[in-house]
Amino acid sequence: MKTIFRLGFCLLFAAGAGCEKDSGEHFPQGGDTGSTTVENGVVKVVPYEYYQAFRNPMKGFREFFGPGIDKKRAEYPYPYGSLIKEYMQWNMMENVESDGVDKVIAYSNHRWEGVEEMNVKVVPRPFIVWIEPYEGGVEKNTYTDHPDDLNGWHWPSDIPREVRSDDDNTPSTGGYFDPTFQERVKKFVAKLGEAWDNDPRVAYVEMGIVGEWGEHHDPNITTYWKPHSQPEHVANRTWIPGIEKTLGDAFKAAFKNKKVMIRYAYEFEDYDFGVYWDSWAISEEEERGYNAMMRRGDYWRTQPVGGEITWNWGDLYDKGYRSLEDCLANAETRAKVIEQIRSLHCNHLGGVTWADFNDPVFQVNASTVQKALGYRFVIKEFCYPARIEQGKPFEVKLKVVNTGSSPFYYDWPVEVALLNVSTHRKVWSATLADAHISQWMPGENWDPASGSYGTPAPENEVTAALTLDEELRPGKYIVSLAVLDPAGMLPSLRFAAMNYFTGGRHPMGYVGVGADSDEYELKNAEFDDIQSDKTLRYIVD
Repeated sequence: MKTIFRLGFCLLFAAGAGCEKDSGEHFPQGGDTGSTTVENGVVKVVPYEYYQAFRNPMKGFREFFGPGIDKKRAEYPYPYGSLIKEYMQWNMMENVESDGVDKVIAYSNHRWEGVEEMNVKVVPRPFIVWIEPYEGGVEKNTYTDHPDDLNGWHWPSDIPREVRSDDDNTPSTGGYFDPTFQERVKKFVAKLGEAWDNDPRVAYVEMGIVGEWGEHHDPNITTYWKPHSQPEHVANRTWIPGIEKTLGDAFKAAFKNKKVMIRYAYEFEDYDFGVYWDSWAISEEEERGYNAMMRRGDYWRTQPVGGEITWNWGDLYDKGYRSLEDCLANAETRAKVIEQIRSLHCNHLGGVTWADFNDPVFQVNASTVQKALGYRFVIKEFCYPARIEQGKPFEVKLKVVNTGSSPFYYDWPVEVALLNVSTHRKVWSATLADAHISQWMPGENWDPASGSYGTPAPENEVTAALTLDEELRPGKYIVSLAVLDPAGMLPSLRFAAMNYFTGGRHPMGYVGVGADSDEYELKNAEFDDIQSDKTLRYIVD
């Protein structure tokens, strides 16, 4: 779709201004209109910033679907969906100890089929128990016989079942408390690492395993917090002695490439893990969630922060909220969500699966949250020579600011390419060796009153000497930027720039190859809309 943006995005923000005014986030309503200048043979481009929210890999709203329960929409994923939570049942990946890693891989392939074609990454969480029997859970669902159903209990067949006394002071036997359990955990996690640590479909791994939904309670990991099910802790009943070190060591050893996330920030303090807080913006959880995460310090620089906006309990439920739309429609709650995202440097949030994106008010409110979540790379300047020659080095310079809340947690390559003027096909490319996008940090010390960081995001400058090492016909070409997914080396992550072509590349300007160009500035009528592009994908070997 070809479009001209100047009027379009101003009208969009004017229409939504009433919804965003008191969100706690103050986005500019216009800003630099972009410019292209040529001086001393160097072209300097300041692109138009794309002010709307848009879909980008491994950030933003994170979805979840219960197999056999939740019906997927005809149009999938949601407008901002680039992540999906996958609760992975232990017994489906390993039913007996002798099962090999091939079973983990086969089940993962079954559950994640086709995600790469939608440019979606998964966040797997291995778990055993959906809801404990003493909390009203049942061993098997009564309203679906879907083979992948998540409800119920998913113990491997060769681990003895838990036996729990009605006496609060009596330890349990079997299950989590069986003498063999912790050794089995070590071996199982090693298989998960072998299957997932180099799988390009996996974004981050939630530790899970222990507790209802794998949320590290019922039973607990430690005695740091009171148990959910009775007044005081009892070893081998409400908590599992030694399991913190067992899990911490196992996941640290198994995952060298993928980021691991834990449920509570006050546990696993000796490990470099991220956190998933599954009760976002709920006052009752503020101490063990928000405050504990703040006390953990600047771990967010290298480890992701995620979780859920869960409206079906606590003060969110008491306020009458029955959906994400309800939560974000309230100005005070929306501001609280934004403040927590910015202060905790949150990368992604769930709770959006059942939302109605046809609701125009929710569309605006959701875009406000999406824009705050994760990274957001704004190109401040790109410089390149007006003319380049075959076989001769030339210099490019890129300046980027991360106006989002979190880093991007992997160093994906940044590509400079030459494109055919007519077809926009790539005819030559090189990657910038010194572009380490995981180090492009956001601001710090969020100030809700001003809606900005007290310590602004730093400007990141990358300078590179490149050489045109392919023979091209002399003439005019387009210089472009892109961030590639290493899985297939295809364009994937987008800058917040209106200079955009469908397929993932950002055209910066014209350049002469072996000849002078008659122009350097690209007209914005040639650009495509970032959010409308659904062609992006990656490749799984």
